[in-house]
Amino acid sequence: MTQQNWFLISGILGFLGVALGAFGAHGLKKMLSEEMMQVYQTGVLYHLVHTVVLLTITIYNKMPYAQICFLIGILVFSGSLYILTISGMKKLGMVTPIGGLFFLAGWFFVIWEGMRNA
Repeated sequence: MTQQNWFLISGILGFLGVALGAFGAHGLKKMLSEEMMQVYQTGVLYHLVHTVVLLTITIYNKMPYAQICFLIGILVFSGSLYILTISGMKKLGMVTPIGGLFFLAGWFFVIWEGMRNA
């Protein structure tokens, strides 16, 4: 994938992260329990943090495996939390750690790049 595509993906993910955060704060607050609201906010937090990381490594343009891992992590980890809280499908909680593993793999590739260039 080209660097331009990664910038586009990062922009879309950033836009969606802010929009979903606002939707949670204003649209879901009365519908969700406090516990489920915290789960939703965790999804937003990890979504936005890893979007900024994805944008940053896109600027660096030397870590394609990290980019892929962070993208999959956002989609699977945060996506499963969004769907779980809105739909109540508790079984989606089993998918969430897979997204977390992709986040960890992405960070591993960042560390690897740092060690490789040390």
